[in-house]
Amino acid sequence: MHPSLELRNLLKHYPGHPAVNGISLSIPKGGLFSLLGPSGCGKTTTLRLIAGFEEPASGEVWLNGELVNGRPPYARNVSTVFQSYALFPHLTAGANVEFGLRERGIAQRDKRVRAALELVELASKEARYPAQLSGGERQRVALARSLVLEPEVLLLDEPLAALDPKLRKQMRVELKDLQRRVGITFLFVTHDQEEALSMSDAIAVMNQGSIDQVGTPEEVYLRPATRSVAGFLGAVNWIDGIGLRPEVTRISRSTPTNGYTGRAATVVRTVFLGNCIQILARLETGEDAVAEVSRADGDYRPGEAVQVWWNQSDEMHFR
Repeated sequence: MHPSLELRNLLKHYPGHPAVNGISLSIPKGGLFSLLGPSGCGKTTTLRLIAGFEEPASGEVWLNGELVNGRPPYARNVSTVFQSYALFPHLTAGANVEFGLRERGIAQRDKRVRAALELVELASKEARYPAQLSGGERQRVALARSLVLEPEVLLLDEPLAALDPKLRKQMRVELKDLQRRVGITFLFVTHDQEEALSMSDAIAVMNQGSIDQVGTPEEVYLRPATRSVAGFLGAVNWIDGIGLRPEVTRISRSTPTNGYTGRAATVVRTVFLGNCIQILARLETGEDAVAEVSRADGDYRPGEAVQVWWNQSDEMHFR
């Protein structure tokens, strides 16, 4: 079986810098795959190259076993959901969903539009205009407009960035559930680590136009390939060149034995975070370490002498 999407040595330069620096990637059918990285790392440019909005300087884009270089966007079996939703304000939700079908001259559109709106649970609001819908509802209309075209790959460019934090978390769950129900490959572009980790079947971490690592959320978080991947995916304590996540860094008044490593330290401050206590401690070497402990274990005061310790199996080592 062909991959849903394959990129081969894709290269794209803008004046002054390479936006995409010869990346290769193979994405299997039917999952939710994320391109994760900081702003300017090349992830949106990669998406635009796949969609056909831009052409690469070199390299190839393959969709379901077919080379699509040179094809215009409408001739590629992909559809894009933009961060801004890009809905037509003068068209109803139903008419927005129908638009792509009408442009392609597809008959029996009403049935497909209705099915797409039912899929995103908006059938009852088919006659409403975008201004009459909430942010989450507008996002669902944009999804329905793309899904109604039955693409091989659905491209999502920071689709949750404009939503408030509570709605973003809700939409993560809905998007993941939607992908499972339709079975279409979703390629999700985001700079948000929590989004990528919570939603994805696999993640490609991008940095400066290149892919640093591809793996499951667990692999890229717990076994990052580079220091930059480790730091981008979450907070890291660097102690004697070893990387430790705050949630596996422990603080106590003595160090356990049998497989644990410890360092003498002094508490600098504690911060109440609701579900845990964050403790910043300064080691005798001058290095700082952050530990996240339960509220029951967070009874420490600034200036108190402690031991910072960890299980050796939780260490992250890099060359």
